[in-house]
Amino acid sequence: MQQLDTAPRGEELSLAERAYRAIRDWLVMLEIRPGAPINEDQLAQSLGVGRTPVREALKRLQYERLITTYPRRGTFATDVNITDLAHISEVRQELEPLAAAQAARRATAADRATLTALQRELTGVDSRPHGPDELMRLDLQVHRAIYAATHNPYLEDTLVRHDNLATRIWCLFIDRLPGMTGHVVEHGPLLKAIVDGDPDEAARLTRNHVEGFERAIREAI
Repeated sequence: MQQLDTAPRGEELSLAERAYRAIRDWLVMLEIRPGAPINEDQLAQSLGVGRTPVREALKRLQYERLITTYPRRGTFATDVNITDLAHISEVRQELEPLAAAQAARRATAADRATLTALQRELTGVDSRPHGPDELMRLDLQVHRAIYAATHNPYLEDTLVRHDNLATRIWCLFIDRLPGMTGHVVEHGPLLKAIVDGDPDEAARLTRNHVEGFERAIREAI
């Protein structure tokens, strides 16, 4: 299983936080398949940590609706239910444009450097082949960088959780979505609007992006 490097440079992560981020992204990317049993010992061995950090991570993941526990049966990765798409999109259509606008207003020099680097990476996507997993990881990086640039931890936490759930749906239908590269690349103008400090344009582009995501999924069903 691959891991995403989501820690800001120089950030010291606790074992529980490391476990949480790794397991979260395995679940989001469906490397742990929906409905699969969650084995604490196996996860601890894969991560090279003890069971306590894994147990702490799983408590957070249950709250985020990525795993569920059944009495006398055990813990499992939650199923991906397409009927949740409308509920998730309802939240994202309101909060994603707000986050983009706030990022355009509040991004620090360090944030803008991160977003500019991601913008350059997006520019090179068409120049060489990218597998679906690589594109999805880049998509997650872009969204999480934008949320971090809002400097509103409550808004960031809410959107990370909902983007994770949306990404699971995206991954489920990835083989039916031929326009995936375009979906990821269209973040380029959005990142530029944020770096340029244009909240209205950032909000407009984000709204179109979220609506396009839901439309693409519904067409694939």
